[in-house]
Amino acid sequence: MTSTAERPWLAAYAEGVPADVDVPDVPLDDLLRRAAERYGDQVALDFFGATTTWTALLDEVAAAAAGLRDLGVGPGDRVALVLPNCPQHVVAFYAVLRLGAVVVEHNPLYTAGELHQQLADSGAGTAVVWDRVAGAVREAGEGTSLRRVVAVDLTRALPWTRRLALRLPLPRARATRQAMTGPAPGALRWDDLLRDSTPLDAGTPSPASGDTALLQYTGGTTGTPKGAVLTHRTLLANALQGRAWVPGLREGEETIYAVLPLFHAYGLTLCLTFAVHIGATLILFPRFDADQVLDAVGRRAPTFLPAVPPVYERLAERAAERGVDLSSVRYGISGAMALPTATAERWERLTGGLLVEGYGMTETSPVTLGNPVSQARRPGTIGVPFRSTDIRVVDREDPSRDLPPGEAGELLVRGPQVFSGYWRRPEETARVLLDGGWLRTGDVVTCSDDGFVTVVDRTKELIITGGFNVCPSEVEAAARAVPGVADAAAVGLPGPDGGEQVVLAVVADDGVDLDPDAVRVGCRERLAGYKVPRRVVVGEDLPRSQIGKVLRREVCDRLLADD
Repeated sequence: MTSTAERPWLAAYAEGVPADVDVPDVPLDDLLRRAAERYGDQVALDFFGATTTWTALLDEVAAAAAGLRDLGVGPGDRVALVLPNCPQHVVAFYAVLRLGAVVVEHNPLYTAGELHQQLADSGAGTAVVWDRVAGAVREAGEGTSLRRVVAVDLTRALPWTRRLALRLPLPRARATRQAMTGPAPGALRWDDLLRDSTPLDAGTPSPASGDTALLQYTGGTTGTPKGAVLTHRTLLANALQGRAWVPGLREGEETIYAVLPLFHAYGLTLCLTFAVHIGATLILFPRFDADQVLDAVGRRAPTFLPAVPPVYERLAERAAERGVDLSSVRYGISGAMALPTATAERWERLTGGLLVEGYGMTETSPVTLGNPVSQARRPGTIGVPFRSTDIRVVDREDPSRDLPPGEAGELLVRGPQVFSGYWRRPEETARVLLDGGWLRTGDVVTCSDDGFVTVVDRTKELIITGGFNVCPSEVEAAARAVPGVADAAAVGLPGPDGGEQVVLAVVADDGVDLDPDAVRVGCRERLAGYKVPRRVVVGEDLPRSQIGKVLRREVCDRLLADD
């Protein structure tokens, strides 16, 4: 269906949600400036009890921007961030934007090989990294444009009592210290960068809203990692769309738990831009640990929790075991994977709040559809289009042909949050961005008469596990590097949490008796943990097309039939 002339889904919008959004012509970092003006001495960030006010956060961003400028970072330069959730991540993100430079987000758990591909592609000359992975980043940067590494010690952001406790000569303190910080020989220190910088001139030009703000690496719709180009305007638009989607929010009074990683498109928008836009206090967790999250409830109770289904399930289970009251959580937004109805029902019984499912992709900043934050929500669907967002359901072979309601086809979206294209890949951009600004999502959906959309299949071959995208080609390349592996095909099979698990089918070299566990070990040496196959199946061959391409869909069908 085309939705340019008529938007039947508007009737489902929660009361007070307008049909369209006005995106001002300002840079993204204007969100922080406005928040500091409005909320000054209120708490912006909380990291294990150490707090930063909005005024202090703005000052730290100015100091960090000046420090990066002194290193030579200027407009258009790419700056890699390789950090877990921490105050320094928030500061670095907005400091890079303030200079008109481009943030490039990376998972700090990537191997050097994974990082190398992305650093080489982006051309980042400076990286701000967690000191524990500084060595891996330096190794990954060999042969690329990377020249400067700035190391961040997470413990410096902790309350002074916790920092003192980490110095105690006790095994537990030593283990915690080693988990949070490590040596970074040859790297500049983040704290020195801020301390030694000269003040940033208030007249430093701001970037334009159409300038590139972020390169976010994704498998896209083809499974090959590439940088999605997101401008200040596209990211700002999605923050504004998200704000209007939840009309019951109280600006300056909400508390958002950042259990989603900030380096992921979902966590970045909900926690780095949306949260700043509404002046919410952001509680930062370096990684998801249910007990750490529940320990924080007594300090600052959450009111808004964006997460993925396994997080809601684990928190509900652990809160019941510990007797922790989560009734403060009025809103939950679930994304990145299908939300089981049972999970939503259990969470809503536990909290008394609403848990709704949304849909998006990195190329759309990332949210495009969501269930209404009201009793009109429809479990099992991904909801209706966001404000100022249009959709079409089209024939998969002929995207110019629209399909009637109820018929399965590829979802196309258009809106102010849609990306500009893939970094330096015009041909791949042309394949997904059609005339009129329509983006091919690669997802097969049905759409009801009143505009509710249900995902039924994916034409793209990405594997979504734990809310993260895994490119099959990456897993297959890692497997082929294992001695004795002649060929490999990675697919996603249903997992117990409602998402997918990475499963690898391999063919051995002639005369080799492959050990599946050895293949997994070899993959673990080359891949981040969530990409490592949960299961390896050794077979005699892989199904191929007439031109020799491995047919992953048939691999998937074979494995399912054997289970």
